Amino acid sequence: MIVAAPIRHIVIVGGGTAGWMAAALLSNVLPPDRLRLTLVESPDIGTVGVGEATIPPIQFFNRAVGIDEAEFMRATEGTFKLGIAFQDWVRPGHRYMHPFGQPGQAIKGVSFHAWWLRLRAAGYTVPLSDFWLAEKLADEGRFDTPSSDARSPKSTLAYAYHFDAGLYAAYLRTIAEPRGVMRVEATVAEVVLDPNDGTVSHLILTDGRRIDGDYFIDCTGFRALLIGQALGRPYEDWSHWLPANRAVAVPSARTRDPVPFTTATARSAGWQWRINLRHRTGNGYVYVADHIDDDQAAATLLANLDGQALSDPRFLRFTTGRRTQSRYKNVLAVGLSSGFLEPLESTSIHFIQHALIKFAATFPLSKDDPLSANLYNRMIGEELEQVRDFLILHYHANQRVGDPFWDRMRHMDVPDSLAEKMALFRARGCAIFPSQTLFQEPNWLAVLLGQEVEPDSYDPLADAGDLSDIRQGFDATRQIIAQTARAAPLHMDYLSRLIAPGNRRGAA
Repeated sequence: MIVAAPIRHIVIVGGGTAGWMAAALLSNVLPPDRLRLTLVESPDIGTVGVGEATIPPIQFFNRAVGIDEAEFMRATEGTFKLGIAFQDWVRPGHRYMHPFGQPGQAIKGVSFHAWWLRLRAAGYTVPLSDFWLAEKLADEGRFDTPSSDARSPKSTLAYAYHFDAGLYAAYLRTIAEPRGVMRVEATVAEVVLDPNDGTVSHLILTDGRRIDGDYFIDCTGFRALLIGQALGRPYEDWSHWLPANRAVAVPSARTRDPVPFTTATARSAGWQWRINLRHRTGNGYVYVADHIDDDQAAATLLANLDGQALSDPRFLRFTTGRRTQSRYKNVLAVGLSSGFLEPLESTSIHFIQHALIKFAATFPLSKDDPLSANLYNRMIGEELEQVRDFLILHYHANQRVGDPFWDRMRHMDVPDSLAEKMALFRARGCAIFPSQTLFQEPNWLAVLLGQEVEPDSYDPLADAGDLSDIRQGFDATRQIIAQTARAAPLHMDYLSRLIAPGNRRGAA
């Protein structure tokens, strides 16, 4: 039996958030005595760097890298995030929140919301949001961390971060380089393939140097220098369902204490984000070029800032979709080179994290390991399709009658996988679906109810027990949630204590 040579040298092509996340994670989980890491970063090619909001799994990544939360928050101008507030998505003037964590605890193995639906059918008018501690904290500008005690209402909490993506990349560099990652400042002029097996053999830099490697990680953004240009992996276009193809971004001056949630406000041709950091506010307008031109989009964004713009607007062009194979031969595409889904649910940085963790879990046995690559591509594909459906739901379930873009989204055909999910929820309030990995029951529940997709019935197992006893229990839980929220520290008070000089809190 011929044993293929193991991977000894990984070359990361591109810096920015994706490149330095790759360097920081792999330098911590791979054996340094048997594997070298080189990162090639061009001083002439800028990074996108507008993704500043995250979702709770970022904590797992930071732990895997070995990051101290207090140090990380100081270095990145970070704030905490308890969810996303959606303004005007259902109709102008309407607001709902997608909070992290979950509403209440399951009762007798039956989802909390099923009991709430039973109560509501009997005339109970208290909204489910009153039982979602993360939402109550966010609305009051307060913050607290989860409890490991299942009896505590704080056990239902989850949180993420807002941070400056450029500062995050720089911070990760300070972690990766002392672990032996070698940074080469140069621009790649040519990707050379092995004529025998079609793998990437080496890189030629513009200054004539040659970089050899056993495996290459493509972090070159939308250019997809290796996976797209060199290896020709096709791109699957999802713009039929997610037609936004432009974004304009601009930072603005901070005018108030940062709130612990992201705001996504529907506009005529898309939506605007607002992310509060400690040193500034991040803003952007994601839009469809068929419905508004760049100048109009920039004017709309600038007219809706809550502080003075700190730079000129910056434009991005993209096509939503994915590489059909983001891992092929001896190349792994990470971040924008592997695909793009708009940052409506703050998944951009998560996709980088998810790709790297799944790569480590299916680490190649040799330069060309198609069996492991096929497994990896299947896992990544399922994750992307689930998130695709979740994003489409926000657009499709709208009542903004008279806006051409929103009318189009409301009447379009959706993927069969999403149609099934909506049918299940309407029929019986079911929000547990196949292949749930990132977005699970509470996430779907928050957006389905928030977008006013109403169930006709509920889980019949919630018919057990006396209705008055259930109502009494719900009223008591609601009071405890309210008391817990009021007792929590203000977001900035909590944050100021955490980032005080010299403070450490262990791995995030």
